[in-house]
Amino acid sequence: MPADPAVTVPSTLTTSGAASAQPLRGATPVPGAWAAWGIGVAVYILAVVHRTSLGVAGLDAAARFGIGASALSTFSILQVLVYAGMQIPVGLLVDRLGPRRVLSMGLLLLTAGQLGFAFSTAFTPALVSRAVLGCGDAMTFVSVLRLGTRWFPPRRNPFIAQLTGLVGTMGNLVSTLLLSQVLHSAGWMPTFATTALLGLAVLALVLLFLRDTPESPRRASLFRSPVVASPDGLTEAAPAVPPARLPLREQIAAAWREPGTRLGLWVHFTTAFPAATFLLLWGMPFLMSGQGLSRAMAGSLLSLVIVSGIGFALLFGQLVSRRPGVRTPLVFTVVLGTGALWGVVLSWPGDHIPMGLLVLLTVVMGSNGPASLVGLDFARPVNPPERIGTASGIVNMGGFIAAVLALFGIGLVLDLLTPGGGDGYTPHAFRLAFCMLYLPMALGLTQILRLRPQAARREAELRA
Repeated sequence: MPADPAVTVPSTLTTSGAASAQPLRGATPVPGAWAAWGIGVAVYILAVVHRTSLGVAGLDAAARFGIGASALSTFSILQVLVYAGMQIPVGLLVDRLGPRRVLSMGLLLLTAGQLGFAFSTAFTPALVSRAVLGCGDAMTFVSVLRLGTRWFPPRRNPFIAQLTGLVGTMGNLVSTLLLSQVLHSAGWMPTFATTALLGLAVLALVLLFLRDTPESPRRASLFRSPVVASPDGLTEAAPAVPPARLPLREQIAAAWREPGTRLGLWVHFTTAFPAATFLLLWGMPFLMSGQGLSRAMAGSLLSLVIVSGIGFALLFGQLVSRRPGVRTPLVFTVVLGTGALWGVVLSWPGDHIPMGLLVLLTVVMGSNGPASLVGLDFARPVNPPERIGTASGIVNMGGFIAAVLALFGIGLVLDLLTPGGGDGYTPHAFRLAFCMLYLPMALGLTQILRLRPQAARREAELRA
């Protein structure tokens, strides 16, 4: 029998962290939920296309700007640093302005950044463009997560988060399957300019059709608070008084004090970065220069990471929604499995790694992104609705900070071992460089082990 929407349960936290009775939404989404989520996720797909476009153009960028491995890493490092640094401010903006406004700002920045990158012919303006792009990218994922919490029942949030990540990987597929081929045939400027202008079409969808919540007016203004019609439809009622908000610093501190938020950050840190490092920049050079594969074959292996991730996202979303107790074992399985397989690849005798092993590596790395979203499922139960955006932003920083460390470390080792750069990267240099993956992995595992008992006790307290 459907849940009674009038039933209340003490499962939502107040700003102070205490449980309070809140209306329990039914087991099915409200009308329009999938449409709202679909518009939001369209923005996220486009952001992923922009984010990963450099991953298939790394060697082209090195030739266009006349740079080596360390400078090439700087593109992705700066973009990811901006993304990570923006997560808490974006979370605060989403909590205060709503996802519609934040997504609109993000699309404008994405379009400007990608257009600047398309027309850049020197390293410095290209670097600035990637920073602008990273700022716009940062505004997408947390906004879509907030749409999910507003439009869908709470028990479906883990699945919606995984589904968001899953559908967002379509942007990776566009980059690896389509963008790499268009870049090869059409050239640099037409390829990046065309992808930039797609943002204007998606912006029109957001402005015309997206609503923050089921109760939002259908034609909400971006620049002022909506006027609410009175029940008789003849006069204007005063706008609803918003709930009391903590000052920004206190809101961040309150989210950080929750062990579940900190544990979620370290789960994201430890699980997301191996695949992110591979897809964002170093996968294509490793497969082409290090393993002698063609561009098409290397692109197929990168695509396999994404396709595999789709299956893992569906599996993990269902598992965590039905059995929250599997969260920690699942995270450890993914981290240890990824680390073990990289160990086999990096220690393989001879220069060329068997294709079967490369295929297995890319399939296993497909689990990294879905596992990182489990971090959100540690933060969500212990934070009230009014700071979910802030807590999600904190968690979402983790994997991108780890990716920065890995991107920088790999580029540094490659430059030290291959002074000529570019096509001179050797299989041996790549193997030593990818050993840098183990440093963030070890740090993250240590922190997960430290915080896991505290987070479990806190969740038990709130359930009692």
